[in-house]
Amino acid sequence: MKQKDIALIIVVVFFAGIFSLVISKVLFTSGANRNLTAEVVEPISENFEQPDKRVFNDQAINPTKLIQIGDSTNPQPF
Repeated sequence: MKQKDIALIIVVVFFAGIFSLVISKVLFTSGANRNLTAEVVEPISENFEQPDKRVFNDQAINPTKLIQIGDSTNPQPF
């Protein structure tokens, strides 16, 4: 390659880089995209309200406990 070819390639790459930078700023970062807002979230309180006594009490049914109806030891119900 000649010196002129290398210089021409460097100049073309430089101008292509500048051109692509300008076009990308115009297309991808418009002024409307820069002004974003965030939703305001209420802070979590350290106070815990007690649950309803009708549901959460010592006599309530535990849904994780196996409930057996009747005295049958048959593993096949039907």
